[in-house]
Amino acid sequence: MEKDSGGVPDWVTTDSEPESPEETVIFEGTPNTVEATQPEQIFVHASHGGPAGIYVQTNAVLALVLAIVGLVFCGLCTAIPGLILAQTALAQTEAQPGHPDHGVARAAQIVSWITIGIWVLLIGFYVLVFGAVIASSSA
Repeated sequence: MEKDSGGVPDWVTTDSEPESPEETVIFEGTPNTVEATQPEQIFVHASHGGPAGIYVQTNAVLALVLAIVGLVFCGLCTAIPGLILAQTALAQTEAQPGHPDHGVARAAQIVSWITIGIWVLLIGFYVLVFGAVIASSSA
């Protein structure tokens, strides 16, 4: 190994541009590929019912709509099916703590029971009024 006057070996180049390695062509006509980066991993905290954010689908909204429609228009014809759907939705949401439909199912159950109570009282009132009218007319 010979050294020049500056004490630098002769195999060290003093070019300002570094040499780039030549590209290797594996097959003619194919592009050179760059090694792909790993995809980013996202960690999700799991709850008791399974992975967070994955819950069973319920009919809680439909139950609430049927209960409200029964309160305003149809009475027992939609309030009773609304109560049945609310009960099944509550059973599904109680099996998975933190289910987002639990409050809606509970509201549907409460509105259904209120609707059924109002309509039962209303029907009882009509029966009493018509009974009184019939009793007074036959006397």
